[in-house]
Amino acid sequence: MGYRKTEIWKTVDWFTILLYILMVIAGWFTICGASFEFDSVGLFDISGRPGSQLMWIGICMAVVFIILMLESDFFDVFAYLIYAAIIVLLIATIFLAPDIKGSHSWLKFGSFRIQPAEFAKFATALAVAKFMNSYGFKLTTPKNFGITLLIIFLPMICIILQKETGSALVYLAFFLMLYREGMSGYILLSGVCAVIFFVTTMKFSEVVLGATQMGELIVSSIILFITYILVTVVRRDRTALLVMLSGTAIAYLGGYIVSLFVPVNFAWIAMGLVGLVVIYLIYLSVRNWVWHYALIASFALGSLAFMYSVDYVFDNILEPHQQIRIKVSLGLEDDPSGAGYNVNQSKIAIGSGGLTGKGFLNGTQTKLKYVPEQDTDFIFCTVGEEQGFIGSTAVLILFGIFIIRLIMLSERQNSTFNRVYGYSVASIFIFHLAINVGMVTGLTPVIGIPLPFFSYGGSSLLGFTILLFIFLRLDASRRER
Repeated sequence: MGYRKTEIWKTVDWFTILLYILMVIAGWFTICGASFEFDSVGLFDISGRPGSQLMWIGICMAVVFIILMLESDFFDVFAYLIYAAIIVLLIATIFLAPDIKGSHSWLKFGSFRIQPAEFAKFATALAVAKFMNSYGFKLTTPKNFGITLLIIFLPMICIILQKETGSALVYLAFFLMLYREGMSGYILLSGVCAVIFFVTTMKFSEVVLGATQMGELIVSSIILFITYILVTVVRRDRTALLVMLSGTAIAYLGGYIVSLFVPVNFAWIAMGLVGLVVIYLIYLSVRNWVWHYALIASFALGSLAFMYSVDYVFDNILEPHQQIRIKVSLGLEDDPSGAGYNVNQSKIAIGSGGLTGKGFLNGTQTKLKYVPEQDTDFIFCTVGEEQGFIGSTAVLILFGIFIIRLIMLSERQNSTFNRVYGYSVASIFIFHLAINVGMVTGLTPVIGIPLPFFSYGGSSLLGFTILLFIFLRLDASRRER
């Protein structure tokens, strides 16, 4: 029996819709503060950014109505078709899009521009959800896990080929959903450790204390520490832990004694210990026929190999502008008039807002255009300047409530398709919020991703709206199943 259309307005989650409306309204006022000029076009003139964003808000409202009126099965039935269409569009964009600030990610139709990458997020989430909802699916099997990764990484690769690295990195957010759905914690740990190892290696790569390369010593020591923790937590093998700790103590003590007579590179000792620990864990794995030891050994060996690959990746794979952004973020270079200019001006704008801010349309940094991209990627600095610490905190709390609500809705779903899609949505919003606010405040490198519902851009606003309301439509119809 068909689901009555009038029921959707009773079962849809109005609390989440209210949060959405609040953020869209707050975002529009923030765009006004960042881009409105008193001697130019009016707030509602579509030739200006506030008016243009208002037009897109109207389009989004129409799209919301259409999504809520569709049958919920529509998204399940056509998930692969939607995904395939978006992939074709992404590939076409690589060749057809004009060069805009070094990237080929915008399709132009006269004065109208659209960025297909913004719509690939919901398409990928639908395809992943459909695949993981297939009969007998188990994420732990290599075949299923490999196909799931292929679905996620295919649009990511297409977007990288468009030279939109920031937008491509968003797809790493899907790993949060995969962890919820049963992905091994080792994979998530490996991802977190990779970031730590990369940053630490870069930060201390040129620091030498005596004969010791400090970057290699610190990373190798972290690898040893994490390995010991894994043996303790995963296997609870106190004997193995005692053997490894004793060996470590003896090795470092011996190195210290030798250093009293000749220079010693303690990094070599740490790396040698990692190698010995790997051999010992493989021995335990074979002797006891316990695969966890081998897995921990693989993690330690892979981490060591990753440490040595950092310099190659940084020098040969990353673009020059990406290299300088990372160096500035890590404090390895000071470039206040170049790569560090955006972040420095953003910090000044946020700091100048003080506790309560300068008030709507009264931001001097934004009005004088000191902050580049202040109404798109750096929109949060406008919040800080005009609304101050209180306003910035309110925005973060609003996002926090919104994300927690999405997680709660995801948990109450009675189908794998709905739950996987819901967690994908929550993960994408978490990633966007953390990275955008992080880069505006100088905590993460500048990679150019928007703040959902706040940053100016029709493609961004429409993409996030579709992403969210597909989930709200699925949630509203959960009683049908």
